[in-house]
Amino acid sequence: MKGQRTERLIQTAARFLSAPSRQLSLTQLAENFSVSKTVISDDVSIIDKALVHEGLGGIHVDRGRTGGAFFTPSVSDEYRERLLQDIVSQLSTHERVLPGGLIYYSDILFNPAYAMPLGLTMASMFRDAKPDIVLTTEVKGIPIAIFTAHALGVPLAVCRFRNRPSDGSAVSVHYPTKNGDVRAMYLGTKKLTRGNRVLIIDDFMRGGSTASGMLLVAKEFMAEIAGICFFMTSSEPEVKAISSYKSLLTLYGVNQENPKVEVSL
Repeated sequence: MKGQRTERLIQTAARFLSAPSRQLSLTQLAENFSVSKTVISDDVSIIDKALVHEGLGGIHVDRGRTGGAFFTPSVSDEYRERLLQDIVSQLSTHERVLPGGLIYYSDILFNPAYAMPLGLTMASMFRDAKPDIVLTTEVKGIPIAIFTAHALGVPLAVCRFRNRPSDGSAVSVHYPTKNGDVRAMYLGTKKLTRGNRVLIIDDFMRGGSTASGMLLVAKEFMAEIAGICFFMTSSEPEVKAISSYKSLLTLYGVNQENPKVEVSL
């Protein structure tokens, strides 16, 4: 019996973690494991305590007619601090310095070992905003955006800088860059629905022109903005094209000897 319960706990936890923010029926779980709903409720309580202890979030139980439960991502301060300080230590080396005052971080964002917990962290920051969709731009914002969308249980839409026939008909907007040029941004008309609550996720912001372009795209669809978050922002220029956003890391300066990257809390 003990072995059976251990196996049931593992399988149940796996179902919650593989489908975060998606409701699972406790009645269905009870039927799947041939146990009572009370037993499943006890199992869920044990899993909830374990997830809270790990700093990942917890299980929310709907006591209404549906009788469902779902895993709500909510990383602890300790989890977030440990993750970001690990990334900062990797970024703060002279080998990372690129021409133009930039820093190399693509290997981190395209590594699922970092992209997934970063997405979980971003999802935790905006879970109460209840977005319907996550919006990003190609290319480096996609990994963290898709894991954020997965954690929130919502789809991802990607704005492109050139229209592709495979995307079907698209809405285009034009926005000014920091250099004074005007660029175009495209999003397929099937990606967003009027009135969607949109969470904008991207990898880096210096002046905020790309983010302002995504805001224009959302406006064309008459969407609401649930929030804006970046993996990293530059401290310069101080005045950005957008005024309200969150960022995990701040880049304060880059020189050949010591890039200065700090965690934003």
